[in-house]
Amino acid sequence: MTENTLASPGAVTAPRAAWRALIVLLVGMFMALLDTTIVNVALPTIRTSLDASESTLSWIISGYALAYGLALIPAGRLGDRFGHKWVFFSGLALFTVASLACGLAQDSTQLIVSRVVQGLAGGIFFPAVTAFIQLLFPGRVRGKAFAIMGAVIGFSTAVGPIAGGLIIQTIGDKEGWRYVFDVNVPIGVIALVAAAIILPKGEGRAKAGGVDWLGLLLISAGLIAILVPLIEGQQDGWPLWTYLSIVGGLVLLALFSLWEVLYSRRGRSPLVPPHLFSHASFTGGTILALVYFAAFTSIFFTISILWQSGLGHTALESGLVSIPFAIGSIVGASQSNRLAARLGRTVLVIGTAMVTAGLAALWLILALVPSTDLTNWDLLVPLLVAGIGSGMFIAPNAQFIVATVDPQEAGAASGVIGTMQRVGSAIGIAVIGSVLFGTLTIPKPVSTGRPTAAEIATSVGIGFSHSAAVALAVSAAFALVAFLLVFTLPKKIDRGYGE
Repeated sequence: MTENTLASPGAVTAPRAAWRALIVLLVGMFMALLDTTIVNVALPTIRTSLDASESTLSWIISGYALAYGLALIPAGRLGDRFGHKWVFFSGLALFTVASLACGLAQDSTQLIVSRVVQGLAGGIFFPAVTAFIQLLFPGRVRGKAFAIMGAVIGFSTAVGPIAGGLIIQTIGDKEGWRYVFDVNVPIGVIALVAAAIILPKGEGRAKAGGVDWLGLLLISAGLIAILVPLIEGQQDGWPLWTYLSIVGGLVLLALFSLWEVLYSRRGRSPLVPPHLFSHASFTGGTILALVYFAAFTSIFFTISILWQSGLGHTALESGLVSIPFAIGSIVGASQSNRLAARLGRTVLVIGTAMVTAGLAALWLILALVPSTDLTNWDLLVPLLVAGIGSGMFIAPNAQFIVATVDPQEAGAASGVIGTMQRVGSAIGIAVIGSVLFGTLTIPKPVSTGRPTAAEIATSVGIGFSHSAAVALAVSAAFALVAFLLVFTLPKKIDRGYGE
C-alpha cells in the first residue's frame, strides 16, 4: 500500500486498499472500546479471585477510561508529527502486551496498573483511526466510513458484557476473567501484522507543533486528584483528605485553564485550545459528551454487580441481560446517519430522551419489583429503548458538536470531545461505584433460628436491588442533564462539513 492510496480532493470513490485499511483500523478500535465494557461482567469473579476491594472494581474501569482519554490529544499530535501508521502500531502493540499483563496479574495492584497502561495504549492508537479516515476517504465516501465507525463504536461497547459472559462461562469463574483480557492477544498480533503490511506509511510533519506536556501534567493531576477520593472516599468513610484532594484537583484544573491561555498566546499549540470555548454551543456540547458517557458507561457496571453479586446469577446470565441494549444500539446506530440528515438535532433529542426514559424505567423496576421476582424479562423493554436511543445518539453526536466551531478547528475539537467522553466514563463509574457500594446495606434475614442459605440470599438480593436502584437513579439523572444539553447544539449541520 503506497502513498497514492491517500484520498484526492476531487475523488468520489475510495480505492479498495482504503477499505482494507479501514478494516484493520476498526479491529484495533473495536478491541479498545470492547474493553470499556467487557470487563464489567468479570468484576465479581475478579473480586473473589484476587480478594479485591470495592474501590478496586471502580479503578479497573475508571483507570482505563481516564488514561485512555488523557492520551488522545497528545497521541494525535504525535501522529501528525511522526506519521500515524507507527503511532497506531506502537499503541496497538502496547495494548496487546498490557492485555496479557492484565490476564497474568496476581493481585489488585498489578491489575490496576496493567489496566491503566492498557487504557493509555488504547488512547495512543485511537486518534490514528479518525486521522486515516480523513486521509484515505474523499468527502462523501468519508461520511460512509465515519458511519461505519460509529456503528462499530456502538456495537463494541454494547456487545462487551455478552462476550465477557461467554468467555467466563466457557473457561470457568476462577480463571475465566483472565481470558477476558487474554483474548486480545491473538487478535492484537494479527492486527499488528496487518497494520504493518496494509496501512500506508504517510509522512509526519517535522515542524508540527510539539505536545503541551505541562498542560497534560496539570489536567492529569487535577483529574486524578478528583477521581481518587470519588473512588476511595466511600470505602474510607470520607476522611478530611478526600475533600482536600477534590479542592486541590479543582485548583489544578483552574491552573490548567490559565496555562492553556498563556501557552496559546505564545503562539504554541495548547492541549485544549481556549478559543474553542468562545463558542457557547461547543462548551455545552463538551459538557454533553462528558455527562452522557457518565450515564451510558455506568449502566453495565451497575447491572453486572447486581446480577452476579446480588442475585447470584452467572457471568453469562449477566451478559445476556444486556442483549436488548446491544440489539437496540445496533438498530439505532444503523439508522442514525440517515435520521440525522433528515431530522437534524432532533435525532439527538429523541436519542437522549429514549435513554433517559429507559434508565428511569429501570430505576422504577428495581425499586418496585421484589428481588426474588426480578428476571431479565423485566429489564428487556427499558434496555431495548435505551439501546436504540444510545445508538441514535453516539454515532452523530460528535458531528453536531464539531459543527459548532470553525471548520479549520474541527481536528482540535474532535480531540477535545473524545477526551471528554472518556473522562466522563471515568467520572461516571467513580460516582456510580461510590453510590452503589455506599448505599449497600444487607438487611438481617427474617428467621426465628439460624438463617438458611435461601434466606441469606434473599437478604443479599434485597440489599443489592436497593443500592442498584439508587445507582440507576443517578445514571438517569445524568441522562436527563444530557437531554437538556442537546438543545445547546445547532439544529442542523452541513453534511459536507469538514470535507
